[in-house]
Amino acid sequence: MYKKVLLILRLKRIALVALCLSVLCSLPVCAQNDDLYAKAKEFVNSNPDESIKIAEHLLKTSSENQGKAMANLLLSQCYMIKGDYNRALNYAFDEYSQFEDVNVNTRIENFILKATLLRELRLNQQSQYYLDKGQALTVGLDSKSRDSLLFLIKLETIKMLLNNRDTQEALDSLNKIEKESKSFLSQHVNQNRALLLSKLRAFSDLSKYDSAFVCIDKIMALMKVGPLNSLYEKACIYRELGHLQLQKKEFSKSEETLFIALKYAEILDNPFLSERVNRDLAINYLASNKKNQHRVYNNEFLVLNTKVELIEQESVNTYYNIVTEQDNNRVLAESQKYRKYHYILLTITLVLVMIGIFVLQKSESRKKRLREIINYLEVSRTKIINTKTPPKTSKKQIAIPEETERAILAKIKSFEKSKMFLNKDISLAFLAGNFETNTKYLSGVIHKHYNDNFNTFINKMRINYIIEKLKNDTVYMNYKISYLASECGFTTHSRFATVFKSVIGMSPVTFIDLLKEEREALDKTND
Repeated sequence: MYKKVLLILRLKRIALVALCLSVLCSLPVCAQNDDLYAKAKEFVNSNPDESIKIAEHLLKTSSENQGKAMANLLLSQCYMIKGDYNRALNYAFDEYSQFEDVNVNTRIENFILKATLLRELRLNQQSQYYLDKGQALTVGLDSKSRDSLLFLIKLETIKMLLNNRDTQEALDSLNKIEKESKSFLSQHVNQNRALLLSKLRAFSDLSKYDSAFVCIDKIMALMKVGPLNSLYEKACIYRELGHLQLQKKEFSKSEETLFIALKYAEILDNPFLSERVNRDLAINYLASNKKNQHRVYNNEFLVLNTKVELIEQESVNTYYNIVTEQDNNRVLAESQKYRKYHYILLTITLVLVMIGIFVLQKSESRKKRLREIINYLEVSRTKIINTKTPPKTSKKQIAIPEETERAILAKIKSFEKSKMFLNKDISLAFLAGNFETNTKYLSGVIHKHYNDNFNTFINKMRINYIIEKLKNDTVYMNYKISYLASECGFTTHSRFATVFKSVIGMSPVTFIDLLKEEREALDKTND
């Protein structure tokens, strides 16, 4: 009897499982995919790894361009949140997203995502191009969708201004949007937080710390109104708050806040966020005279900084390779359709010109500045220093077209006259992007004409800049070495002192003493 009961129960369970499976199988595939897409979108900012798994499944199972475009959009967003810009670019530039049968909203979101990725890589001109394309598509949308997408486009444009240090212009634009979009912002908590976060950064860059703290209070209040599940946004908010507390010399509070930001950054495995937080922690410990902690976090910052530069270089090269490949594919398709082979030659020429223009600057700065230092020190009555560096062993040069090389050298002259090299975040990828070339060409031209790598080239321009300040403005001779280091683009006192001595042949303190002696001697002569 007992065995019969067990058998009946087992049969009932089997029947129930079969019934559930039949119900699930009867659901349309598109309905299942819609539910999965909603779940994956929910996880993008809180659990990008889980979202990636779902999106990859959607990409394999979707039979329509719309489904594949939405899956690629999710994958690109997830990898951007994780700081893997190389993969994010590959998914963002998949051509599914721009097919005519893809929803207009999806296409616009894709353009905005491309613009965001390129802005992060300092390719502002290319970023603006995709924002313009996205804005052109908003015509004809319903007011709700149009307002939301136009807000994202405007905010992205403002972030470019902040990256370019056009801070006051960015702040004016933020105030204008805030005034014009009061109704919209009151109904969209996430967008309101994003706007306030940009205002916070603008006020911080302008050293208006009281106004920045007001923004922080508003952001924290909004976090209570609408629960914030975005780990990325939390990391950014707490990093900005910790940075502000550091500026106000609230070292204990800053340390605690930055550790929260670091926790979120490490969960996301985002090297860009981790680099910024570790840099602030290193500065915090240096300022509060905690040498051991400073050493630990400064070393971690340097490791992450190298990793970030490599990611940027690889991503910039990936972008130009993708664009070149897509252009070539379009040219091939047109040639097959119209049988006009001269179109192929024309497009290939345009692509080569674009790549050639992208290879950038360098300058006679090193030799010129070193000569100025030598000439000045020869006038000194107490000491003469020879700063010529021994010739380096030549490396195998990469083949660069002469026309491209001349264009790069011309741009380097303009670069020397600017003050872009004072930007602490400047990198080979950033400069290559602004010059519209690839990093290999730029690095090759620098090595060929200046016998230096990129970092040495930038550091020597910085040292020359601060030397001119010291020679022409007596006030600079009374500043602390740490201030001089920050003024000319170095992140640490020790790094500045090391580079200064390697270029000039003496420490900054010794050099300043020589300047003072020279000025005293001139004053006595004039008396």
